[in-house]
Amino acid sequence: MKIVSGADEGRRTLLRRRPLGDTELPDAVWQATRQAVGDVANVEEAVRKILADVRDEGDSAVLRYCSAFDGADYDSLVVESDEVRAAYDEVDGEIVDALRFAADRIRSFHEEQRNNVLRSFSSDGIGVQATAIARVGINAPGTAVVYPSSVLMTAIPAKTAGVGEVLIASPVGSDGRVPAIKLVAADIAGVDGIFRMSGAQAMAAFAYGTQTVPRVDKVCGPGNIFVTLAKRQVFGEVGIDALYGPSETIVIADETADAALCAADLLAQAEHDELATPILITTSRDIAERTGEEVERQLKLLEREQIARAAFEARGGAVVVDSLDEAFELGDEFAPEHLCLAVADAPQWAKRVRNAGGVFVGEMSPESLGDYTAGPSHAMPTMGTARFASPLGVSDFLKGTSVVAVGEEELRRIGPAAARIARAEGFTAHARSIELRLEGDGDDSSV
Repeated sequence: MKIVSGADEGRRTLLRRRPLGDTELPDAVWQATRQAVGDVANVEEAVRKILADVRDEGDSAVLRYCSAFDGADYDSLVVESDEVRAAYDEVDGEIVDALRFAADRIRSFHEEQRNNVLRSFSSDGIGVQATAIARVGINAPGTAVVYPSSVLMTAIPAKTAGVGEVLIASPVGSDGRVPAIKLVAADIAGVDGIFRMSGAQAMAAFAYGTQTVPRVDKVCGPGNIFVTLAKRQVFGEVGIDALYGPSETIVIADETADAALCAADLLAQAEHDELATPILITTSRDIAERTGEEVERQLKLLEREQIARAAFEARGGAVVVDSLDEAFELGDEFAPEHLCLAVADAPQWAKRVRNAGGVFVGEMSPESLGDYTAGPSHAMPTMGTARFASPLGVSDFLKGTSVVAVGEEELRRIGPAAARIARAEGFTAHARSIELRLEGDGDDSSV
């Protein structure tokens, strides 16, 4: 594991962020992309072509691109209810129970959250009317690696908020089927519709609608670079929750930390994908070195050793700093998706954190717990967006409508100032619309 010394060197190397558009596709993926899409110069252009084709052709374009990218041919995008019911026979009962346990935890957390976010209110006839979004489309990635947890973590907050129709898009395996465990998770979450589709073409189908897929009001959920760029390009046609990049974790540790646990937490994110970012920031050179040794030892125990190793070689490592103040300053600057605190008096240090998707306080609060059963959604801001963004939650599926319903007395109290400001801005008609009411003579045409 790479170890660098000093905050400035950390900023220059391990903590230096790369823009979203700089992502380079593996040669095999890029060749397959050009074969499917045509002669395009970059990923942005490929996504733009896919979106345009789906808008123009609908289902046929979605099916064509899904076949090209997923390697499976099928005739219908819709997953029927009998396939969902049959999926329970393919999933171990203990796993079904675990999914239900997780769903209950996630639902309970978001019900509490719903009671503390945007709500309808009115004071003197002026207030907000809160309503849920009518229809949401959620990307549910993964076939070789399946993420039933992501289905729960995105669909349940939407359903808890009161979204009328929650739809998910999932890639299929070589057999043309959505993995059974994902169908079970969708059913437990209360999803209203499931579609066999993936990538940019799925986001386009949700954004524009097709012969089979209804147009949604907002698209949500994590995904690969094609999904992320597609969400950015369809924003405005529909709402989006966030642009999610590869997983990232920073562990801040002092000399009291357990190096084996620090390594385990870093590896838990490194095994996601070769583009993951696992970084230790510590005040102890000894902890950095021992964590590196533990990373190497534990890597050999992982099913996804090669992926985790590639992540460490490309973006992982440790930064040794002079103080915890400096460590937390670096953490805030990087604004990671996950920030794990392996320090003495961790609850007090947690109050210092400004920028992170989630803070995992103390060694008994591993980030992996947050991925499954803690309760908050694990769909959290990445790529430094924790500086201004929040984890996915109930508020992502609610919107407010301002309501003005005043009577004559209130109009006389607040109207004159409004009219004066309107005239100062040169908007005479604005002013007169108030003044006519104050004068009580709608026939007065003077200005």
